[in-house]
Amino acid sequence: MAQITAAMVKKLRELTDSPMMECKKALVEADGDIEAAVDIMRKNGLAAAAKKAGRATNEGAVAAYITQDGRSGALVEVSCETDFVASNPKFTGFGTLVAQTVVAEQPADLDALLASPLEGETVEAALTELIHIIGENMKITRFASRKTEAGALSSYTHMGGKIGVLAEFAFEKPETAQTEAFQTFAHDVAMQIAATAPICAVREDVPAETVEHEKAIYMAQAAESGKPEAIQEKMAIGRLEKFFKGSVLTEQEFIKDTSITVKEYAAQVSRAVDDTVTVVGFDRLTRGE
Repeated sequence: MAQITAAMVKKLRELTDSPMMECKKALVEADGDIEAAVDIMRKNGLAAAAKKAGRATNEGAVAAYITQDGRSGALVEVSCETDFVASNPKFTGFGTLVAQTVVAEQPADLDALLASPLEGETVEAALTELIHIIGENMKITRFASRKTEAGALSSYTHMGGKIGVLAEFAFEKPETAQTEAFQTFAHDVAMQIAATAPICAVREDVPAETVEHEKAIYMAQAAESGKPEAIQEKMAIGRLEKFFKGSVLTEQEFIKDTSITVKEYAAQVSRAVDDTVTVVGFDRLTRGE
């Protein structure tokens, strides 16, 4: 009897897009012969997935889910072959179920998510079943999740799931989450993130290497002016400030009212709800990126 290794199971899984345990069982039955294992899986009703494995999955959608208390949420990207399937309710509904699973199980990575329970089976088995039903190759590509104890989350999906956003906010009073002013603000900010693709929520979160890279470019540009070094430094700093205002969410002009920044909008809402409302962070997934 041939020894069935993890590498063999992984290879068969890549060939068939089938659940790990099904792959292992087929390999045991085939005494380690990959091709024979594929045939066994086809005979056992996994033929559709085996035939579709390897076909390009260039379409898909990002699904979002937030718990009723607004404190936990997730985004999940599921890919498929055609935009027609990407809008299929069975496909989009599956994405939402997987996002719920991410919130419930808090998987560490994609493999852990695929092994997580979903309606009496694993996520991986449910995905294989959906491949049979719809007739296209599909993959769960990636996910993101957030949880807050002192605030709330807001989600937004754009263009049928081409972009998904999960935004996190902090405040002090639990009742703030239910106010119309906060809910409008949270939705507006999530939409802004989808529209402008900022790199982070606040300036302090911009990676130091990004700041240094940008500053080096601006210093090189300023050097071309031929002006004294002190002036060059000021020119570079000025351009760096413009970079922050365009790339940092809270420093961006609010797209619905360009006379204020997102941070100033947060201050307005804070006064309206008599609380301190801030943007903590966000996740933004674009299909196919």
